[in-house]
Amino acid sequence: MNNKHSKNSRTLSMYVRLCAGKRINKAEEANRFGVDERSIQRDIDDIRAFLEDQKAESTAESREIVYDRIHKGFVMTGTDGSAMSNSEILAVSKILLESRAFGKKEMEALLNKLVEGCVPLRNMKLVSDLIANEKYHYVELTHPIRNPDILWKLGEAVRGCNRLEIHYQKQDAVQENVKRVIEPVGIIFSEYYFYLNAFIVEKNAAGRYEHKYSYPAIFRIDRIVKCREMGEKFKLPYNGRFEEGEFRKRVQFMYSGELMRVKFLFFGRNAEAVLDRLPTAKIVSGQDGACEIEAEVYGKGILMWLLSQGEQVEILRPEWLREEMGQKLGKMQERYQ
Repeated sequence: MNNKHSKNSRTLSMYVRLCAGKRINKAEEANRFGVDERSIQRDIDDIRAFLEDQKAESTAESREIVYDRIHKGFVMTGTDGSAMSNSEILAVSKILLESRAFGKKEMEALLNKLVEGCVPLRNMKLVSDLIANEKYHYVELTHPIRNPDILWKLGEAVRGCNRLEIHYQKQDAVQENVKRVIEPVGIIFSEYYFYLNAFIVEKNAAGRYEHKYSYPAIFRIDRIVKCREMGEKFKLPYNGRFEEGEFRKRVQFMYSGELMRVKFLFFGRNAEAVLDRLPTAKIVSGQDGACEIEAEVYGKGILMWLLSQGEQVEILRPEWLREEMGQKLGKMQERYQ
């Protein structure tokens, strides 16, 4: 029994190290475990047989054990279908660095785990070198999340429908914290920050909580100073459930508000960038060198994006948004006169 246990432990140890991209030398392993090299060879044969069985069950499995004659050891080639490739790890690392979502120490630790946990040892230095310069020059945000665990806590509250009390630091008055009772429904990342989508609730005359607005508010998570569960559950009707993906399609710069339909003319050469930026946008017609675009959006964040397009856009509807755009353009022009 002990011999069987030792063999199992020995085989698993080699398998884990092979998966991590490490090289197995028979003589070194025999010395490590106090057995002869024939025992190590049988262990490697067992791992090979296991991988062959995996191939028979899944077309995604392509791993095999081969002998590296140059370095005189056994290595694992191919990839498990569930593992990320070197290219995928590099792409994800670049996206993480560009996001600036975490403080410098947290980002470095996260990237190290990502590379060390997924990239084969023989390629680890190459991937590390490709992102080393960006890691060195990484500039964290002026107000990063200092407690990443809060994301998990909020995620559990969303999943469990737990009502929360938060103290929130207002953007226009950083020294002032406001207390809110909220019903969290989703977490979104956008434009460098994590955001919590939650309905603000207040007690009515009967002492029951009710939504202050018909749409969820948006709280920047790094500005949540305190957060505690109230020990109370809340319910949302199935047809009123919040879907982060659908909300994300319709919001710009995380400005919440009523759902509305916007129509504007786009005079640029290619509307592809508009359609990518506004997932709900559709080209409804073309006229006089411009295309008419319609999109469904939440809140006034759309106005900020339309302003960034300069003379390439003209708002058609709603009329109040067109008027507000005109007022802002007038104020901008005054500054340059």
